[in-house]
This record gives sequence, C-alpha cells and structure tokens, in this order.
Amino acid sequence: MTAPLLEVKNLSVVFDTEGGTVHAVNDVSYTIEAGETLGIVGESGSGKSVHVLAMLGLIPRPPGRIVSGSVLFEGRDLLKLSEAELRNIRGGRIGFVFQDPMTSLNPVLTVERQLIEPLTRHEGLSRRKARERAVELLDLVGIPSADRRIGQYPHQFSGGMRQRVMIAIGLACSPKLLIADEATTALDVTVQAQVLDLVRDLKKRFGTTVIWITHDMGVVAGLADNVQVMYGGRIMERGPVRSIFKQPHSAYTWGLLRSLPHGETRLTKRLYQIPGQPPDLTEPPVGDPFAPRNPFATPRCFTETPPLRQIEGMAPGHQVAAWYDLPALLAAEQGTER
Repeated sequence: MTAPLLEVKNLSVVFDTEGGTVHAVNDVSYTIEAGETLGIVGESGSGKSVHVLAMLGLIPRPPGRIVSGSVLFEGRDLLKLSEAELRNIRGGRIGFVFQDPMTSLNPVLTVERQLIEPLTRHEGLSRRKARERAVELLDLVGIPSADRRIGQYPHQFSGGMRQRVMIAIGLACSPKLLIADEATTALDVTVQAQVLDLVRDLKKRFGTTVIWITHDMGVVAGLADNVQVMYGGRIMERGPVRSIFKQPHSAYTWGLLRSLPHGETRLTKRLYQIPGQPPDLTEPPVGDPFAPRNPFATPRCFTETPPLRQIEGMAPGHQVAAWYDLPALLAAEQGTER
C-alpha cells in the first residue's frame, strides 16, 4: 500500500491571549489519500481552519503555538521545516484558496502580476512563459477574454470572478493538494454552484487532492468523498459522505444535518437549532466537548474524552468520538413516540 498524501498526527494548537490560553485544536489526527476530496465542517471556532493554517506555518507566532503533533506531507514533516522550505511548498506543492478574494488578492497589483509570481518562483518560468500559462489558467477557470482581462485589477472583477482568479492562483503550479477555506461562503448560491462545478471538473482533469473547509453540510454533500466533523477543536465524526449523511453517530453531526432545509421543511417547518453555545476554549470542558449541548449525553460524556473509533457494521473509515449509541437512542425515541 502507498503512503497517504497527508498524515496529521496528534496536532494541538493553542493561542496565548490576555484572557487565558485558548486551546484551539486538541489532538487532531487523520489521513488523506491522493485524489481524495475531504470536506471539513463545523461551527466557527471548531478548529477546522486553524489546524490547516497551523500545519502550513500561517498562524501568527505569538500568540499561536503548536504544542504537539506532526504533519507528514509526501513523507516530510511540515512542522519541522524552516520558513524558507515552507514557502517553497506553499503555492507550489500545496495550493490555497482563501475565503474572501478581496482581502486575499492585492488590490494594487494586476491579476497578471499575482498569477505570474508563483509561476516564476516555483516553476522557474520566464515572464513571457509565465504570462502565457497565466492566460491559460484564467481561461481554464472560465474567465472570458482572459488575454485582455489578465491586465486588470481585482476590483474590476465580480465576486465570483475574483474567486475564480484565486482558484487559478491556487492551481498555478499544479499542486498535489489544494486547500479551500470557506471559498464559496461570500458568494451567492448561483455563483457558488458554478465554483463547485469548476472544482469538480478540475479534480477530474488533474486528479488533485482537495481539502474543502466549510460550515455548509450541503456543499460537502455535493463535493466531498469523505467528511470530517469538528467541534471544540476535536474531530467528532469522520467517514464517507454517504455513510455519515445516511446514519450519523455523533449527536453534533445529527444536529447539523437536521438544520439543513430539505423537502417540505423548506416551507412548512422552522429549521432545527442546536441548543446552547460552543465551549469556552480557554477552559475546555472535561470529557466530550459537545456534552453540555447533547440531549443524549451520558454521565461518562462529562468525565472522559471519547476516542475516535471505527463503528462496527458501518462503512470502513466511518469513525465517531462518542460514548453513546445514537442510532439506538433515536430508534428508541421514535418507538416511544408511536
């Protein structure tokens, strides 16, 4: 068997603030195979973006600190590399698409200048060859009249077109891994669908491995092969999209799925809301971080942190961190209602 493209082991990240130490990421471990699309979902503050930024050396230090773990990418531990070595990987072997292209793109530089930079730095192309490649990339991501528009500034593009420029920059050096952090959050639903179609098409063409970070379970359902649900800096559930959507085993995943509008619910019912508030990560709760908001929590949930384990009888790779059997509890509850 070949080694996974990315292997995160026991990663923990904290931020030292005036209000105390924020335990943003707690003992996160997972692997991604080449060609896989992994959707990472969770509320704001769940650790989904922070742990990815940390492993690429993009969190400010201080206040951020990586206190434990390793991140193996193509067999190399990213956490042990120098800043110069990481710069050679970022934008080259690993592409990144950020949430807001208006703040990610430099407003005083043309799109051409911003596309050419990674091509000359990582690919060693001359400016003429880099420009030709940049035009090809803009055409590839669906920007019309690419040869003319490449000389324009970000403010001359619509929101959807700016995001396409960001994707072109992320793909410029044919990365092995493309990370998109809330890449469609600021877009309207029509443009969002176009961007997702674009990513699916590019993945088919080039076999790129993708990490798609979002709070939208609906986006994950249509894009990802596997989904990873995070809460309170931990992984609550992970596995194939179909398996998790069909039979979630974490009460948090179940709550997220119930909050999706579907069928007659769109018009006739109020959307489900998960009760309570996310935990204060300056004082992480003992045990399962979701226990205070979980109607199915057991006494053990408040005293012991559940490990991530494979669920017997479910699809390979469907794992959950829980001390309770959610499907059995839901079945019993439905039986009582009858």
